[in-house]
Amino acid sequence: MLKPFLLATALLALPAVASAQAEPMFKAPKVVLVGDSTTAVGSGWGGSFCAKHVTSNVACVNLGRGGRSTRTYREEGSWALAVKEMSSGGFDKTWVLIQLGHNDQPGRPERSTDLATQFPANIKRFVEETRAAGAQPVLVTPLIRRQFHNGQVHDDLAPWADAIRKVAAETKTPLVDLHQLSKDAVQAMGPVAALRFGEVPPPADIAEAAKSGTTTGAMFYEPAIPGAVVPPRPPAQPPGPPRAMAEFKPVFDYTHVGPEGADYFSAMIAKALAQAVPELGKNLLP
Repeated sequence: MLKPFLLATALLALPAVASAQAEPMFKAPKVVLVGDSTTAVGSGWGGSFCAKHVTSNVACVNLGRGGRSTRTYREEGSWALAVKEMSSGGFDKTWVLIQLGHNDQPGRPERSTDLATQFPANIKRFVEETRAAGAQPVLVTPLIRRQFHNGQVHDDLAPWADAIRKVAAETKTPLVDLHQLSKDAVQAMGPVAALRFGEVPPPADIAEAAKSGTTTGAMFYEPAIPGAVVPPRPPAQPPGPPRAMAEFKPVFDYTHVGPEGADYFSAMIAKALAQAVPELGKNLLP
């Protein structure tokens, strides 16, 4: 008696399956964010971008990972996950925003890359593999560090931003020049006003020092600026699996951003992205 019952149940389900297959699929774009901690949720602009600057038509996936360079983002498996995300199908078109560079700087051999050779080659490979997966790459230059010396932004990321611009031009890839936009904005507001973008408020001595025009107490992962008081670097650790979010405690530094900084720079990116990719612009919010 069981077999006839199962057969009857299957026959009853057939019209529903056929009906579902005949239904139209909503044509929605997808945006995938690839980057380091300045893109990641909680320490970068990516969370605010996905939450506040895309319409309900868009699927927005943030794959920003803290501490990753163009080398380690691939080595620890995040890029493989990103490729699966961008090639999963079902979406009208997928755009992949790629912002890396902060952790490619020298000083941490377990993750740094050579600026003249490895870094541009890694960026170019990301572009090529994004296209091979059927998605559309968009290169994003790295967010400025909000450090100052004698009233001027101390721009230690300029060479990496330049390298990304060159790859964008060579590969005819849309570019969001976040580095220049954020540098200009931070310079205009000055070192004291820029303090508000940190993950947490600065200690009193750092806030007081900023009034002189030269910031102090830079995060130990960052190259020191002249006159800065930098805590000693902890011993280098071998690459390993990503730590749980509970293990991270927000601290003040000049690289990462809290909610106000995330909102500020994500709005900047949304505006620039709409100009760089007009096709996507109709689904971006100011």
